[in-house]
Amino acid sequence: MLTVAVQMDPLDSINIAGDSSFALMLSAQGRGHRLFHYAPEDLNYREGRVWTKAHPVTVQRVDGDHFTFGDPVKLDLGEEADVVLMRQDPPFDLGYITATHLLERIADRTLVVNDPANVRNAPEKVWVLDFAQFMPPTLVTRSVDEARAFLAEHGEIVVKPLHGNGGKAIFKIGSDGANLSSLIEVFNTAYREPHMVQAFLPDIVKGDKRIVLVDGEIAGAINRLPGEGEIRSNLAVGGSAAKTELTDKEKEICAVLGPELKKRGLLFVGIDVIGGQWLTEINVTSPTGIVAIDRFNGTDTAGMIWDAIEARVAARG
Repeated sequence: MLTVAVQMDPLDSINIAGDSSFALMLSAQGRGHRLFHYAPEDLNYREGRVWTKAHPVTVQRVDGDHFTFGDPVKLDLGEEADVVLMRQDPPFDLGYITATHLLERIADRTLVVNDPANVRNAPEKVWVLDFAQFMPPTLVTRSVDEARAFLAEHGEIVVKPLHGNGGKAIFKIGSDGANLSSLIEVFNTAYREPHMVQAFLPDIVKGDKRIVLVDGEIAGAINRLPGEGEIRSNLAVGGSAAKTELTDKEKEICAVLGPELKKRGLLFVGIDVIGGQWLTEINVTSPTGIVAIDRFNGTDTAGMIWDAIEARVAARG
């Protein structure tokens, strides 16, 4: 039996029908592991020890009555936990980054999934630049002039926050460039970092494929289709899921990524591919999609993830 501390958002706010963190908790409980829940803002550090106020928790697939908390306890994550699941949703802000710094201090004693230092060093829309050979034409900038030149070259573009998530604040700009200057001004006011500008891919109407890799191996995929009048296919903004198969190019992308994910301790990763060939994101912070994948494919991705976690814990002795 493992003691598992789950760092995530409040449990009463999740949709248990599709939430990947909840699926992982159900799977862990089914294997006899002991679960605790805590919020990242409850982390504490002193004299080399990292602890949190955590609630023992049991879960069940009953909407509205899906979890039960025990009395809170002081849980030393380096001494009393075997595994920490870092599953709170982005934004990838200073709070998120600070949590990775704190958890990094126990990573030699407790398995943190995903590895906190490598989560910090691999934000979804930045680390993907290491694999530019698979990406659509991409510009990272705060400059209106650079964005206009990129638009002139590619005809239509998409502008999105470099550290956004869930399909939020993604804008398509047509060839006339209407509103591009205003949009960059708004982004420059809202964000201190540069923004991502990419050539618009018409194939997005056919969907945006989410491929899940577990310890570097392909676990499954779904195709996420945009809603009516949308270019965004994220399920969180109204997209719908469909069964899919991988193209040869997608398999090639996974073959290149897999060894890097395994080496970095990124056990649960979701990548996004458009048109069967264009890699747009590598999601390592709190990837989703396993419930829909299992529904379409009859697989047990949560079980695969726990197999990988248990193997890693056993290898540590």
